[in-house]
Amino acid sequence: MVTSTVQAPQSYAFPSFEERLEGPLTKTQITTLQINLGRKCNLACAHCHVEAGPRRTEELSEYACDQLVELIERFDQIQTVDMTGGAPEMNYGFRPILEAARRRGKKVIVRSNLTIYFVDGFGDLPEYFAKHQAHVVASLPCYLQDNVDKMRGHGVFDNSIKALQWLNKLGYGSDPNLNIDLVYNPPFPMSEDFSLTPDQVGLQAAYKKHLKEHFDIVFNQLYAITNLPVGRSKRYFERSGLLNPYLRFLSDNFNGVTVPGLMCRSQLSVDYHGNVFDCDFTQMEDMPALNETGKALKVADFLEADSLDLIKPVQTDDYCYGCTAGCGSSCGGSLT
Repeated sequence: MVTSTVQAPQSYAFPSFEERLEGPLTKTQITTLQINLGRKCNLACAHCHVEAGPRRTEELSEYACDQLVELIERFDQIQTVDMTGGAPEMNYGFRPILEAARRRGKKVIVRSNLTIYFVDGFGDLPEYFAKHQAHVVASLPCYLQDNVDKMRGHGVFDNSIKALQWLNKLGYGSDPNLNIDLVYNPPFPMSEDFSLTPDQVGLQAAYKKHLKEHFDIVFNQLYAITNLPVGRSKRYFERSGLLNPYLRFLSDNFNGVTVPGLMCRSQLSVDYHGNVFDCDFTQMEDMPALNETGKALKVADFLEADSLDLIKPVQTDDYCYGCTAGCGSSCGGSLT
């Protein structure tokens, strides 16, 4: 008699992120205000956790804009205003908030897709950024054209190169007051043969060499960011049957040294309605920041309390392993 054996499916069980920490994740002093101005964007990138695009219409309300300007003007401890989207430049409130922050001497980060400069109505942005000494952080997930266009759309690489050359002519990358940083996102895995995000130092050297030799482009720093399964990335992992295996891989590579530097600990993340979150990822997963009684917080609560120290504790989920695997990952790149 012939018998067959059915192999049991591989287990992808792993401890939750909360269990791995062995205690709540808490805030330090708030020094960064990150604002998601809306989901309007001229691109619809495959890796976008915000799921922004040309058909999205959500943007900052006038009321929320006024509250954010008041928050920036009132709290000196906010050192950095980090503006994101969507294409933040396309959404209501972008310029009033940027100018309010610069008047108060705060660092302003604009997370730009670069191609927006070639859209009608936005051609003055490079000069505007230089005038206000905005720190431009630009997505360039690879220095090779095919890889960029596959992830972000046909023609994106060429326009990104033109935009970087434009910024360089204005002094970005050479003037110490005009910083331009690039962001690397790894391609999506096609199988369970996962790998950690490459070493940021070595990758930065490769980017600088290639962009200088081929396009005479200079930039300050490269941020190597891990793909977190949130938004479009999450849907890709789900469709591919890779979500649980990927989370297990990230869990297996958890590095406790990264925890003290997690960006969620020192920032407030605000959406276009004025709701407050611990980071952009919890914002996309609709996990609001909570006070000690469990109330979901809004910008108005911080203004009423005249304090930024209302959150206890930081909200976490298993995708947080993406920020703590290997060298760690944040909006500022590797953590170690």
